[in-house]
Amino acid sequence: MKQSILLFTLVAAATLSANAQQPFKFGHINTQELFLLMPERDSALVKLENYRKELTEQIETLQVEFNKKLTDYQNKQATWTAATLETKQKELQQLSQNIEEYQRNAQEELTQMQQIVIRPVTEKANAAISKVGKDNGFIYIFDVSMGVVPYFDADQSIDILPLVKAELKIPADKVVSTPQATASR
Repeated sequence: MKQSILLFTLVAAATLSANAQQPFKFGHINTQELFLLMPERDSALVKLENYRKELTEQIETLQVEFNKKLTDYQNKQATWTAATLETKQKELQQLSQNIEEYQRNAQEELTQMQQIVIRPVTEKANAAISKVGKDNGFIYIFDVSMGVVPYFDADQSIDILPLVKAELKIPADKVVSTPQATASR
C-alpha cells in the first residue's frame, strides 16, 4: 500500500513538473486580413455582386416603367377627363410606392444573401483557427482586428496567421495589398 501511494505521488509530481515547464501560449490573429486572403471570399463576393446587380436591374426596370407612365401623364393630362386623371395619378402613386417597397425588400434580401454567402467562409476560417489553436497548444487566441484587445505583447503572443494560412493552403507569400500600395501603382 505504501508503495502504491509513493508511486502515485511520484507520478503526480512528475506530471505537475512537466506541465509547469510548458509556458502558457497566447496567440493573436487579424481575422479581417485572413478573410481577405481566402479564395472562397472572392467567389462569395462574386455571388453577392451578381445578386446585387439582379436586384438593381429590377429596380431600374420598375423606374423606367414609372418614368414612361409619368411622361405619358404629363403629355396627355390636358386631354384627359377628371376620372382618367385621378386613375392615372393613383396608378403613378401606387407604382412609386411599389418601387419604394421593392427597394426596402431588396436591401433586406441583399443583407440576408450576404450572411448566407459569407457564413461558410467565416466558419471555415474559425475552424482553421480552432484547429491551429488546438494542434499548437494555445490557451487563447485573440482577434486583433476587432479593436477589443487594447494591448498585447507581440514578443509573448504568437501571430498565428502564417499557421492558419498553411492550414487553409493559402500560399505563405500571399499578402493583403493595402489601399495606399494599390493607389501608388
